[in-house]
Amino acid sequence: MAGKAQHPFRRRVRNSQDALPDVDISESDNIRSLHLGSATIQSSMDLDDPADLVLTYTRAMMAFLLWNDDPRHIVQIGLGGGSLARFIDEYLPDAISVAVEINPQVVAVARVFFQLPPEGDFFEIVEADGADYIKMFRESTDVIMVDGFDGQQIVADLTTEEFFEDCKRALTANGIFVTNWWSGDKRYQSFLERLLAAFGGCVIELPAATHGNMAVMAFKQPPSLTGWDALAKKADELEGRFGLEFGEFVKRLKEANLHSNNRLLI
Repeated sequence: MAGKAQHPFRRRVRNSQDALPDVDISESDNIRSLHLGSATIQSSMDLDDPADLVLTYTRAMMAFLLWNDDPRHIVQIGLGGGSLARFIDEYLPDAISVAVEINPQVVAVARVFFQLPPEGDFFEIVEADGADYIKMFRESTDVIMVDGFDGQQIVADLTTEEFFEDCKRALTANGIFVTNWWSGDKRYQSFLERLLAAFGGCVIELPAATHGNMAVMAFKQPPSLTGWDALAKKADELEGRFGLEFGEFVKRLKEANLHSNNRLLI
């Protein structure tokens, strides 16, 4: 997290819907951040490099690229400040990306203050409940990325077995579901058990470098790339292409998941 600037900028945007948290923006040392009803940072952007993934949990979520580095269609549930949208636009320009956001003020603030990609054929924002929206898809999206916090905790509707089953149904044959959870949440284990049940056990955990966030990935079918040597080779290739620490991701995957000397067990 960035330190304090000498002249921090801060703006609050009142939410017109009482059930949804207020949107708050802060700026410090050229890092602009979005908050939802609390001091917790939900999303951050480097004003000098908007496509850079400032927060470690967003970087960990992109580890799915180890198994699919050329997705055609991505659904993001939770827009926040658009970190994932900007990264996808910069590094996966041929992918169609749809961001689903329930809070209209988040959408408005992200459009004005967070340099979102232009909306058109390759990027679209849908103002809707992500748990309802994903039901529309049938084996037609390659990646589902879920980052659903209400400012206090993970949104419960995005952790039910029904939601996970809907997501699995929405994915293409080799599709990947990725979600950001906080490992300190007392509900974490129950979330994980539901996800394991919905995806037949094809689930792995990748701890983010800081703050206790966990990128949890579920595969519609067991991935073919599981050998440590093959994953290390792929990580080296991707680091040059995407500028993320994929080698470190592979090390953390080995630490956090069942494995043999030769491969990840999934």
